Amino acid sequence: MAVSLLAREVSDLCLGKPALRCLSVSSNVGDALSALKRLGESYLSVWSCDHDHDTSSTTTTKSDDCLCIGKVCMVDVICFLCKEDNLKSPSTALQSPISVLIPKEPAGLVRHLEPHASLVEAIDLILDGAQNLVIPIRSRRSTTSSRKKLLQNKKSFNSTYHNNREYCCITQEDLIRYLLNFIGLFNPIPINPINTLNVIDTENILAVQYDNPALAALPLISQSLINHTSVAIVDMDGKLIGEISPFTLNSCDETVSAAIATLSAGDLMAYIDCGGPPEELVQIVKDRLVERNLGAALELMEEEAIITSSSDEEFGGGSVRSGRLGGYSARLVRRSEAIVCYPQSSLVAVMIQALAHRVSYVWVVEEDGSLVGIVTFEAMLKVFRERLKSMM
Repeated sequence: MAVSLLAREVSDLCLGKPALRCLSVSSNVGDALSALKRLGESYLSVWSCDHDHDTSSTTTTKSDDCLCIGKVCMVDVICFLCKEDNLKSPSTALQSPISVLIPKEPAGLVRHLEPHASLVEAIDLILDGAQNLVIPIRSRRSTTSSRKKLLQNKKSFNSTYHNNREYCCITQEDLIRYLLNFIGLFNPIPINPINTLNVIDTENILAVQYDNPALAALPLISQSLINHTSVAIVDMDGKLIGEISPFTLNSCDETVSAAIATLSAGDLMAYIDCGGPPEELVQIVKDRLVERNLGAALELMEEEAIITSSSDEEFGGGSVRSGRLGGYSARLVRRSEAIVCYPQSSLVAVMIQALAHRVSYVWVVEEDGSLVGIVTFEAMLKVFRERLKSMM
């Protein structure tokens, strides 16, 4: 069984994974925003080649000519629009090149890997700092060439083909979910308490106090998006109250930037909760935008409200909407309640807890709610990687 796991190829993790939707590096922020709303995707990959041009030629491009250089999501757009100059003129900000949304540091967040690479090689790349592994999807023989050409001739945000191939993205979550199928091989490690495995990070905690301005959490939100974690909201005594999660923010629309710029961290949690922002908070945001002479940001909110109203009428006033209209997408959203465990929790219990909630981390608290640290999938992968070494 151990030999079988070590022999696994990364292509096994690609089964059932959707092909990456793409944007070319020549796109702007507005293109990304439009595509994210139109397609209802969690994120879009950004490629160095230009898919807006006709790529129907049968000539195969060299693989080095077309590389995934990053991925963008609604959180990237929201954080970008939160900057003071961009709040003053959102329409101008949306004309900025898409490169402003892609982190310059650290390098190597996205790595390409061939499908025949080993599972161990994929884990090593993640532990070396990669957050996303881009893997070519092995040829689907049932896919017709006509469909392929059609997709290649579409605008960039419709294309899934690069170098005449489709690709998928593998993350920490995919690796942990796959390893859970072989959890018995790692005994007794999975049943040990996490406080005995050196997986609780007590130093690299992204946290702000409840009453602090939400804008103070903006750099932390950007960092948590890169790290696949979240920003903890704590009280004066250091007790965990909730979190500002990129996962939740990603289901909102761009007008949340106004809320981040005007509300406290605690009020922002209520604003982005999956039930939708309370009317009193919406009014507070509008009033504060007026006070700060941010009329353009206010107009953006009101325009989105009109779109929301029209969408509600079109869909019969129901709660299900197309794409990401009215502040929340039709995809799965999660409340701002933090997912927690305790120092004595077993590793496998924390794994299952995180996977069940579709997050890559779990906060560690004491019985009184005091925040101790955080356990991430990356820390778990380090433990499993050490065990794999002993099997080789």
